[in-house]
Amino acid sequence: MKILVIGGAGYIGSHVAREFLDRGYEVTVYDNLSTGREMNLFEEADFVQGDILDSDAMTAVMQRGFDGCVLLAGLKAAGESMVRPEIFSTNNICGAVSVINAAAASGIRCFLFSSSAAIFGNPVYLPIDENHPKEPSNYYGFTKLEIERMLEWYERLKGMKFASVRYFNAAGYDVRGRVRGFELTTANLLPLVMETAVGMRKELLVFGEDYDTRDGTCIRDYIHVNDLAEAHVLAFEKVIETGESLAVNLGSETGHTVFEMLDASRRITGQPIPARVVERRPGDPPVLVATSAKAHELLGWRPRYSDLDTLVESTWNVYRAVLKTTDS
Repeated sequence: MKILVIGGAGYIGSHVAREFLDRGYEVTVYDNLSTGREMNLFEEADFVQGDILDSDAMTAVMQRGFDGCVLLAGLKAAGESMVRPEIFSTNNICGAVSVINAAAASGIRCFLFSSSAAIFGNPVYLPIDENHPKEPSNYYGFTKLEIERMLEWYERLKGMKFASVRYFNAAGYDVRGRVRGFELTTANLLPLVMETAVGMRKELLVFGEDYDTRDGTCIRDYIHVNDLAEAHVLAFEKVIETGESLAVNLGSETGHTVFEMLDASRRITGQPIPARVVERRPGDPPVLVATSAKAHELLGWRPRYSDLDTLVESTWNVYRAVLKTTDS
């Protein structure tokens, strides 16, 4: 089968493209390379450089006859979305409209959407399951929820089936070392820890240590990107097999604290990784974790690489090259 991976040169997208390739799919990557990197492209996959806002280009590439497409392109910094909603509206919502219209017109059998557990907002209960109220607490989460709602309408009106895969924090790197291009701009904890470890930043800021958690720092849900990529493929295959749309959460149900991530990183890297505790950030809940019970049941998916040491070590294997270059 043929799959179009939109945003396939990015951090998550490159791992998703790799997983489809490993399973024998014909893969085409569509990316504007604004945040994606050419070094994350694979020789076995075709590559089309283009923007999701370019409707003509989107329509043209969709006409190549794909069985499905994966939408990973878009902006994802939750904090930035609260001060620059206009660019998130344009890139995420308008971009999604362009892609969805092109997919529906071309007869795509399954539209696979890389969504976010940010659609749920602050937790009413934990772990967060698929029935949790959907009240996003940031504009980024709102854009993801609106895209999911659009896909529900397009299924009703156009018959286009979809799968939405929701998660909080993708982390780690390909355990076989085939993806080496780290994100150039990031706000996620583990890359920030690694940037501190290799000297790209002076220190790590820890936002509060007086939360009601096991060590006082926030607990967040981390899924290894290889596990995440596998879930994307399994969700796509389930829709193709059953002809029914689906939406699943991916989570650990326990999560890791900031200090746990920091301690593991110091142990594995052997670097001091300076850190300083500062005031809490407004709106940060103490714990954000999701459940994968439905994904286990529907897809047979269980994470294999999302333990703390694998998350840290696979990331360090990519960032340590920066340290070697600096030392030389």
